[in-house]
Amino acid sequence: QVQLVESGGGLVQPGGSLRLSCAASGFTFSNYYMGWFRQAPGKERAFVAHISASGGWRYYADSVKGQFTISRDNAKNTVYLQMNSLKPEDTAVYFCAAATSRITSTTVDYWGQGTQVTVSS
Repeated sequence: QVQLVESGGGLVQPGGSLRLSCAASGFTFSNYYMGWFRQAPGKERAFVAHISASGGWRYYADSVKGQFTISRDNAKNTVYLQMNSLKPEDTAVYFCAAATSRITSTTVDYWGQGTQVTVSS
């Protein structure tokens, strides 16, 4: 069965860093684009970043450019989101996603359950 399991969330102070991980199973990970979305309370799920199947291309929402870095390790079936210089507005549930083409909210094939990131002093 397909699974995307996020981990690495938690409470961090403003300016701090976290690295999220998403462990994938049940599909050919290396054939899929992988991405991250986030959803703050009362808001729509929003695109954060995605990475091509080979890892050669990475794309970011304007809101996180220069702040977050997406990466993947196909040997480990894992995608990561390194989050630096965190701000309270980054507080959200972060979701891992997989698609056979470029990741958008309408092209996602598989979703993870999400991991909470809270940025607060």
